[in-house]
Amino acid sequence: MVDSFRRYLFFSRYSLFTELVLGCLQIQLGVICSTGIWTLSEAKLQAGQAHQTWKPPSELTEQVTKVNAESAEQDSKLRIHRDFRALTWAHSTALASPRVSGKLNFGDLEFSMPLPYPLKPKPILMAAPENFNPDLRLPPAQPEAPQNSSPPTTSSEPKTPDAVLESIYTDYRYDTDNFGQTNLFFEPTVQFRLNNGNKIFFKTGFNFFEQRGVESVTNFPLQVGWQGKIGQATLRTAAGVDVFNRLPTAINLNAKVEVPISPPRVSSSGQLLSAVILSGNLEQGPYKSNARTLDNQITSWRFGPDLYWQIDRNTSLFSSLRLGSYNDGNSEVQSFNRLERKFGQFSLAANLFNWSFDRNLESTSGYFSPPDFLVYNAEVAWEGDIANFLRCRLAANLGQQRLKGEFDNAYTYQTRCTVKVSPNIEADLGYSFSNVRNQETGGSAYGGNSLTGQLRVKF
Repeated sequence: MVDSFRRYLFFSRYSLFTELVLGCLQIQLGVICSTGIWTLSEAKLQAGQAHQTWKPPSELTEQVTKVNAESAEQDSKLRIHRDFRALTWAHSTALASPRVSGKLNFGDLEFSMPLPYPLKPKPILMAAPENFNPDLRLPPAQPEAPQNSSPPTTSSEPKTPDAVLESIYTDYRYDTDNFGQTNLFFEPTVQFRLNNGNKIFFKTGFNFFEQRGVESVTNFPLQVGWQGKIGQATLRTAAGVDVFNRLPTAINLNAKVEVPISPPRVSSSGQLLSAVILSGNLEQGPYKSNARTLDNQITSWRFGPDLYWQIDRNTSLFSSLRLGSYNDGNSEVQSFNRLERKFGQFSLAANLFNWSFDRNLESTSGYFSPPDFLVYNAEVAWEGDIANFLRCRLAANLGQQRLKGEFDNAYTYQTRCTVKVSPNIEADLGYSFSNVRNQETGGSAYGGNSLTGQLRVKF
């Protein structure tokens, strides 16, 4: 009986030990199966999304809900089995040892994990880490707030006009001689400056010519001109018409190109130190020598170069050559040279003038056309300020003139004063007398008077 009790006790202990081992194995197996089911369900969800190129949000929601339902059903079965095994393990433990307070809690396995942002249908990389863990997905970029665009600012500065009135020059000249010849010139010129630095000017006026034995002639010149720079050259051109009171209207034009051969050097006080400037000139229009010439409708072309050389601060040379052609078939060659040296307010100068025509047509055409005319003289002058607003120049020259091979004394004296009315207004007034011939006088002496002036208004 004792042996039977021992065998019973042995088999009871053996059965209890076996149940404990089997219970532990069942619990471990339940944990492994639960983990595998959760992993397979998650992979199935990701794989299903990866193979879809695009699905509407309703289908994605339906799929996730379906997976969550299946996972919940498996979870309920697992919980029943887990609870049953826990009760069996507790009962077995109670049989083998004193009762202890213990509880196994694996937590709830949730397969439906809410995302902090909605899923969007977009291509998914199979190997990307966010495909295995949706929490790693970056939320979509938020649209940038539109920047406040300020309205375009309008400049309050006034627009520069295309042309600005720069100056008005009015030239005046009144010539008379002892043979009853009178020429009057009154010609204002209005000049505008353009935005690019060029200039345009308009010239008009009133001219009057009177001579013995000829009806007087009144002239109204109209001319438009332009002045600008082309590289280093300065170009000045003008064209217009001459309207007469009793003669046909005639066309006039002129052009001048001025090029510096050597760059001008100017002192800090504004005095020219050195320069060589070459210019070319072209003129065409009525020959306004006297009333008879205009009455015969004589026109001329004149062209030739000018040279100005500022040798040093006080020495300068000017040379001019003109070739002329007249509509009556005559032609001319005219040259002028002047060498000047300054000594403070005084100056000395030598002048040489030569004028020759192909034919002498004064008796028929009316203008002075000597075959050979030569004038040379020496000049002394003074120029200085008499007052703050008044500057004057006095000059006299004495020399010889040759006409038809005969020499005679030649002299001229002149004066000119400049009055500065304001910083922008100046006026010149001059007078000169000369016995240098301007027409054939036979054996009589010639005397001519000139009253000149210019009014300059700058803006």
